[in-house]
Amino acid sequence: MCALFDPPEPRRVSPGEYPVWDQALALLNRDLAVTLPRLEPLQLLALPSYDADEPENVYVAMANGEWHGNHLDPNSQDSLASALASVADAAQETVMELLWQAWPLCPEHGLGMHPREDTEERLSWWCAGERLRRGPAHIHAAVGALDALGASIRTRS
Repeated sequence: MCALFDPPEPRRVSPGEYPVWDQALALLNRDLAVTLPRLEPLQLLALPSYDADEPENVYVAMANGEWHGNHLDPNSQDSLASALASVADAAQETVMELLWQAWPLCPEHGLGMHPREDTEERLSWWCAGERLRRGPAHIHAAVGALDALGASIRTRS
């Protein structure tokens, strides 16, 4: 078969190639370690474009190289807040689809939390579960700070 039709091979991204995404992924891996301690850290994986004039696409992948979902938005490298939002979405998509479970879970409600940015561009894990005396939804913790809450947020195995 002609090599022109062979799919491009993914490669593990070396530390420092995408420094802002590396920083964001390090924060996400802190959350992963405390909520799913049996998993190895997530990694960045690059897939060359089929078009030689286009940049490679970078994904958040499991330690074994599997990923799911869209590639990271190249424009998200402009700031750590933007990179963290992009990496959090991609990490959540990969973990949830490949493990077939919501991640991370709110310890109070057992519901999957979602990354949400506030007006000051801080990204937090947000839960839609109702809280007594405090309204229908709540911010649980900053993305990358689930480890500060200790064992109370570990996902049920």
